[in-house]
Amino acid sequence: MKTDYDVVVIGAGPAGSLAAKTAAENGLDVLLIEKRQEIGVPVRCAEGVSKEAIQQFVEIDRRWIAAEVVGAKVYAPDGTEIVMGEEMAGNEVGFVLERKIFDRHLARLAAKAGANVLVKTTATGIKRVDGLVEVSMRSMGENFNAKTKIVIGCDGVESRVGKWAGIDTTLKLGEIESCVQYLVTGIDFDPEYTYFWLGKSIAPGGYIWLFPKGNSAANVGIGVLPSMADRSPKEYLDRFMEEVFPEGEVVEVVVGGVPVKGPIETAVADNVMLAGDAARHSDPITGGGIANAMKAGYFAGTVAKEAVEKGDFSAIMLRKYDELWKNDFGKSLHRNKILQQKFIKMDDETLNKLARSIAGYNLGEMSVKKLVLELVKKNPRLLWDIKSLFI
Repeated sequence: MKTDYDVVVIGAGPAGSLAAKTAAENGLDVLLIEKRQEIGVPVRCAEGVSKEAIQQFVEIDRRWIAAEVVGAKVYAPDGTEIVMGEEMAGNEVGFVLERKIFDRHLARLAAKAGANVLVKTTATGIKRVDGLVEVSMRSMGENFNAKTKIVIGCDGVESRVGKWAGIDTTLKLGEIESCVQYLVTGIDFDPEYTYFWLGKSIAPGGYIWLFPKGNSAANVGIGVLPSMADRSPKEYLDRFMEEVFPEGEVVEVVVGGVPVKGPIETAVADNVMLAGDAARHSDPITGGGIANAMKAGYFAGTVAKEAVEKGDFSAIMLRKYDELWKNDFGKSLHRNKILQQKFIKMDDETLNKLARSIAGYNLGEMSVKKLVLELVKKNPRLLWDIKSLFI
């Protein structure tokens, strides 16, 4: 095995595979490692993403699309329904992915571009030596080291790369959602829609979701803020299932955490960039992270090429990566963090009032921005302090 690389990417999720693919396509010598035996498992994700987000980077392959959706239905605590997206049907489609297949597809694309991909390989530490980085790894029971110019950390919410590099990605108790998701069969729902249920009594600090997976199956999950909850997320979800989908059969369970911190100050240090959940790139309102992770991976791979060409791997050079992601989705992370802080403080009756103010309207677009704009129009006094976020 080689021991010298231009780039070592740690973590083969969407961020890591796009970073490796982009760097390799730009002529860099790349190693992509994944600690698990199989890429894409376990699936700690509702698996929803927009068609537009995927098409920017890869050609659509029907094998990793479980369902297509044209809208979303949002429910207030009292059951008031808000429908988004019907007018856009046929134009703006959302995908529910088979992440196990999708993630492996991205890793194969990275390998096809020239990256060396190793599974069951864990990074155990990094050390800077003479302007380069020595990455310690353990694979198949053996320890080995590799030298590299740049490390791209895509190792998820529990990222150790950020800690090793001295990048502040600290998550406070109110900045991480505790999540449980069931794959459920035998339930009745409209497969062209995603569903969301809100309310402190239902999912304090978060929401319950349903994402269609085809053949009367769906991902039904919950995210809650532990600092606001008086029971475990599984207990909230089980109560919901008993009330709404008592006929459902749970065939798979996954648990995990989703960062809802908002944009961090920097995702770089000397020789190191972070992307995806490792860089807290998931959306503070929706918890979604696939689209941002892919963009971040692409940006990191692009900046790695420039850094290698210039022979400059300093944090100052790599801050170009910060500029790229902050000027792209960083603004929405900032805006949605403010929105999240506003809405989690509302009691259920206030949420009911807001929902009733726009119930019956066809919002015509499936986005947080469109939903909040309509709420502001109908409730200017209640939401006056967030109007400026959309000007």
